Amino acid sequence: MSEQALRLGTRRSKLAMAQSGQVAEAVSQVTGRPVELVEITTYGDVSREYLAQIGGTGVFVTALREALVRGEVDFAVHSLKDLPTAQPEDLALAAVPVREDVRDVLVARDGLTFAELPDGARVGTGSPRRMAQLNAYARSHGLTIETVAIRGNIDTRVGFVRDGELDAVVLAAAGLNRIGRIDEVTDFLSVDTVLPAPGQGALAIECAADNADLVAALGELDDPLTRAAVTAERSLLAALEAGCSAPVGAFADLLADGQIVKEMRLRGVVGTTDGSTLVQLSTTGPVPETHDQAMALGRELAAEMLAKGAAGLMGERAL
Repeated sequence: MSEQALRLGTRRSKLAMAQSGQVAEAVSQVTGRPVELVEITTYGDVSREYLAQIGGTGVFVTALREALVRGEVDFAVHSLKDLPTAQPEDLALAAVPVREDVRDVLVARDGLTFAELPDGARVGTGSPRRMAQLNAYARSHGLTIETVAIRGNIDTRVGFVRDGELDAVVLAAAGLNRIGRIDEVTDFLSVDTVLPAPGQGALAIECAADNADLVAALGELDDPLTRAAVTAERSLLAALEAGCSAPVGAFADLLADGQIVKEMRLRGVVGTTDGSTLVQLSTTGPVPETHDQAMALGRELAAEMLAKGAAGLMGERAL
């Protein structure tokens, strides 16, 4: 008799199904057990409101977590940037696999890059973080753009450009990569221009904390350097007391000397959505070897940002 299939809880969107399918294959390889996808509808999938209005954090995660706690699924796959920063005690973040491309990208009409956008171009994004940085970048380059709040899946967002409603939309490279549509990108936005959301491009694999065998098996898929980086980024976010409706960007990358990784650099930004004020700082330290060291790196940078006036920019909740 073959081993019982492991049940993987996933959101129903095309992107969620694609990334869960990829994880299912990997888990099947390390456990030798078949994995079946269990589709779960979350509040974020059915609500038509903007993320900033429905509380942002957790709207795509709660239903999956409830299914885990009730034992309806054995493990779940989330986009890490959707996870609230506080980890519930009864659930283990068993693995953070190797991260995808962290960058934001532009899908614009006529193959335009960001620098080629006409004055007054309408650029769609549902993210205050992207709005703040795109507006700041445009401002510093003498461009005028109008950021337009949108939501919906990748098809819906790209559709606004195809239909001529918008000149461009900004999306995450990782999502387009995972569904095989990266060729539609007209410009990759450097992290020096737009810092990604904390945890962007990374996945989180979660299961019941008391299922030690499964925690250990899933742990085979964990990438320690990705985990250290996203832990530092999320620690910064938590210390700024920001939900995902706040315009916070963060990115931790590794600074290598040849083949030897020497240090981790963490960059953070918070700003007003019109881009008129940004607090952007970075800190560099030894590569964190423990969860606590990674957390400390994030807290340290957050404290410096708050001292530079970040707190006053965090109150923006309205899109």
